[in-house]
Amino acid sequence: MPVEESAAPTTQAGPPVTGYRILLPSQWDQVPLRHGTEAAVRRILDAAFSRIPDGAPPDKIGPYKRELERRFRGAVAEVQKGDALDLYLPVKPTDDVNLGASIVVSESLLPRRPQGGPHGEPTELAVQLLSRDGVENADLSSGEIDGALAVRREHVAAADPGTGAELASRRVEYIVSVPDDPNRWFVAAFSTIGAGDPRDELADALVEWFDAVMATFRWRRG
Repeated sequence: MPVEESAAPTTQAGPPVTGYRILLPSQWDQVPLRHGTEAAVRRILDAAFSRIPDGAPPDKIGPYKRELERRFRGAVAEVQKGDALDLYLPVKPTDDVNLGASIVVSESLLPRRPQGGPHGEPTELAVQLLSRDGVENADLSSGEIDGALAVRREHVAAADPGTGAELASRRVEYIVSVPDDPNRWFVAAFSTIGAGDPRDELADALVEWFDAVMATFRWRRG
């Protein structure tokens, strides 16, 4: 499993947090969304095109490539609207199954800690996180990841064809406070449609897999 790294800038003195590391299987690839996006998109598309069987009908290959590129670039552009840092996608089939899943990494300025408290109340933070985007009926938990306060939120999001989400999806967010920076939070958001039902066995397995990925999370310091 390669180590994925990306920037998560901070302005504090001392050994500052300069990024993060997570472990992902080789089937997943990273699209940086602030620098080097086009090179990554081109690399992933070229790799996908190289897996087209040699005997495929020529009159089918052109339209297939164009549609694949249109969908892929559209997905990347949609994520970029949210000013995210990185997009991770399962770009290689696993056991001939194309996983409908993604991980979006971003940073947010969120309410941090009540003055005088070491972390503040996680339950209070959870309420603030819920109120920021109107998500209801979410499962919430809190703890620490690599020494930083973290809140995990899981819910099912309804389909939204206007944003390209044709099916409902299972979503899990980890919101982690960036050490030594009182205004900045790291957010890793996982989404899957499972096998077509966000609560099916495949979705359950992928959520467990993402929790395992986040267990490998470590800050990278300068």
